[in-house]
Amino acid sequence: RLLSVLRRRCDIAGKRLSGPGLAAEGRVLRAVLYVYHSRLLRHRPYLALQQVEQCLKRLWKMNLVGSLETLVELIPKKNASEGHAECLVPSQPMLETVALKVLGGCKLILRLLDCCCKAFLLSVKHLCSEEFILLNTVASGLLSRLWFVIQYRCVLETLTSLYGALWTMLHLVSETQQTPYIKGFTFPSDIADFLGVNVSSEAKKQKAKMLTTKKSTSWMKKLFPAMPEAVSKVGKKRKSESCTSAVKNHSIPCPMDIGEAVV
Repeated sequence: RLLSVLRRRCDIAGKRLSGPGLAAEGRVLRAVLYVYHSRLLRHRPYLALQQVEQCLKRLWKMNLVGSLETLVELIPKKNASEGHAECLVPSQPMLETVALKVLGGCKLILRLLDCCCKAFLLSVKHLCSEEFILLNTVASGLLSRLWFVIQYRCVLETLTSLYGALWTMLHLVSETQQTPYIKGFTFPSDIADFLGVNVSSEAKKQKAKMLTTKKSTSWMKKLFPAMPEAVSKVGKKRKSESCTSAVKNHSIPCPMDIGEAVV
């Protein structure tokens, strides 16, 4: 029963970590940093974006997904162990290695969420100051999406529940035969003690901080003031006239957005 739970949780964690959303946001982030590298070396939102990229890079380099896939291959399938009192289980060194990577991955994701939150607040702050409008607009959207992908896909919660199953299995295997691989480190029974924060409360705190920052409508109105009513009416009149003439003369395409103010 424990093996089937462990297999299922490994599969879920692997799928959520290797999902297209996280990888796509990482590629966009690298592209943005590459484009602005020579121009904004001392710009604070740019430096904060670099910290986010560093966390993502470390998360990929630790190859947690590959370790989970290897562990799943070592767990016997249900039909293979059916009707037998004994079955093969992953060794203690393998379980210790994966458990250590899961602990490190949780720490990295916590750091990544914290960096996303700080970089987002910095981008909005500089955006309100009308500094590097294009970069900060792209960065704020990218960071909010990256934060949302991790939270919506419940990546951190999945890894914490996986660690619970790993620790139980590791405890049982070590009781059967002591073959410790990682020495000088005691695996915590509760991952919350190791992380030092409550995962759900920390996520709610960051979300509240990001939502209570200066609303986007305020700087949007400041940067793109509303058109006077007379100008708006003239624009609408011109637009309708151009469309009417285009309908009469089918060879001329209707210039929907050319020369018109975008609200």
